[in-house]
Amino acid sequence: MDVPQLLLVGLVLLLGLVGVLVPGVPGTWLVWAGLLRWALHERPAPAWSLLRGDGPAARGPGGEVAAAAAAAPRTPGHPPDGGLRGRGAVLGFVLVPVLGAVPGFVGGVYLCERLRLGGHGEAWTSTRAVMRAVGPSVLVELFACLLVVGAWVGAVSAA
Repeated sequence: MDVPQLLLVGLVLLLGLVGVLVPGVPGTWLVWAGLLRWALHERPAPAWSLLRGDGPAARGPGGEVAAAAAAAPRTPGHPPDGGLRGRGAVLGFVLVPVLGAVPGFVGGVYLCERLRLGGHGEAWTSTRAVMRAVGPSVLVELFACLLVVGAWVGAVSAA
């Protein structure tokens, strides 16, 4: 696979990571589709083993997240976009490999709420409400997709 095609697959995987955090966008399916495109074009054993092994991890939590988001109470503290939350989770994942995604996500939610509400007390209360409503399911899906994309980057750089 030449460099422009790898960049296109990488862009689809990146869009999938962003899609995990944006309601209504099938992020895990985009990650899986990017892996499928790469595996169909590459055809070596690592590509197919990554698709077989990590593909279900990326697709699995998707239904769980949709159900949790639908069942989540509509709290006034629920921020409408996932931009800061997503940036915080990805930054945490990069700065403290793998385990940093959780504090990064919580920090992103808190920062988003602090900017929206202004005070520490209200922002912290709202952050706890958001984390109870959709936090665990979004974190599971984001973590699975981050692991898949990390494994893809490792497989591409090793080849």
